[in-house]
Amino acid sequence: MHVLTDPLQFGFFVRALLAVVLVSVLCALIGAWVVLRGLSYIGDAMSHAVFPGIVAAFLTKGNLLVGAMIAAILTALGIGAIGNRGGLKQDSAIGIVFVGMFSLGVVLLSRAPTFTTDLSAFLIGNPLGVSAGDLWGALAVTVVVGGLLTAIQKELLLASFDPTEARAVGLPVRRLNNLLLVLIGLVVVLTVQLVGTTLSVSLLITSSAAARLLARSLRKMILLAALLGSVGGITGLYLSYYLDTAPGATIVLVNTAVFLLALLVRRRE
Repeated sequence: MHVLTDPLQFGFFVRALLAVVLVSVLCALIGAWVVLRGLSYIGDAMSHAVFPGIVAAFLTKGNLLVGAMIAAILTALGIGAIGNRGGLKQDSAIGIVFVGMFSLGVVLLSRAPTFTTDLSAFLIGNPLGVSAGDLWGALAVTVVVGGLLTAIQKELLLASFDPTEARAVGLPVRRLNNLLLVLIGLVVVLTVQLVGTTLSVSLLITSSAAARLLARSLRKMILLAALLGSVGGITGLYLSYYLDTAPGATIVLVNTAVFLLALLVRRRE
């Protein structure tokens, strides 16, 4: 029993556990839509596309999180505009905006006199460095995103799988798509700040993909993704504590193992 309780004497470990659970729930809420709509590439793209916003905020001595959120919103709207008006598939639009935004960030970074610890910490993330304020912020975003997605679930389902019918009944398909992209961007920004780029993408996609293999409805998929992500995160944190390994990477490996296990279970069925 001491194996489970010993790490809990450290406040940073307890906060890391809470952060992983909160982020897992948040990523499950939005990750289900990412997987169902085939937008898996967008998680990684968004985590890099917010780079210019972070660097711009750093150069102007502004808030890095606010800068990242502004960049995420602009990225989401840019992807939507190119996809809708240019007639391109969404993955092409994502690639164009992602590369452009990331390159802008590199150019801005070249103007920075130094690459400080604050900037690198935001980009890399560290679940063991989460503060109480970060936890309250994650809880607030989880409630807001969950409430919005619940309110528009039926409309978003119709717009996602039968956009022609959705337009026929008067639904604003383009606005719904843009709203989903903006929500994805905001979730990615928060999770990158808390747990880093690699782990945020893993929680956004891997857990939801594993749940997609096992669940038969959207509601069950979201619940299962949250459960798998939380269990994988907690297991990974404990393993990293006792093995003295990087927590983010260890959690990603556990989540990958969970996905492979779900794949085996699905094949047997």
